[in-house]
Amino acid sequence: MNVAELLEEVATAPVMKRAITNHDALNEAYDYGSAFSRGMRIDLNGLTILLISGTASIDEAGRTVHVGDLRAQVRRTYDNIGRLLATEGATWHDVVRTTCYLRDIERDYQAFNEERTRFYKEKKLDPLPASTGIQAILCRPDLLVEIEAIAMFRRESPAE
Repeated sequence: MNVAELLEEVATAPVMKRAITNHDALNEAYDYGSAFSRGMRIDLNGLTILLISGTASIDEAGRTVHVGDLRAQVRRTYDNIGRLLATEGATWHDVVRTTCYLRDIERDYQAFNEERTRFYKEKKLDPLPASTGIQAILCRPDLLVEIEAIAMFRRESPAE
């Protein structure tokens, strides 16, 4: 096979994708009448991209936890995302972007940013992920924050 044929094969190869789940951390959306994957793993010629759906302060049964406590909800949300990343062999060091939705950005942004900064320092993230903060009406009235994340990484295959 020549280089042009190889490039054509790579360019037309199907994109490998599959849903991300971690039932020890989060239930499936179908369990409470919704329809989405907790995340999607995409593999492209050795590059893995993880698209983590909006994740919040919920437990493995889909119940909201830490109602009324923004700081605790932020920490639980980061923990839930971390557990989804770990399912795919990734860490917060692989996260390149987050989108952060706050129910009341004027009231809560300072506390949110303090928790995010503390979390990122604990994880020793450098560089920090790109991020956007948005005020939004979230899917449940007791949720104060929801975060989605994109991670990218390459891992060498284990020696045979």
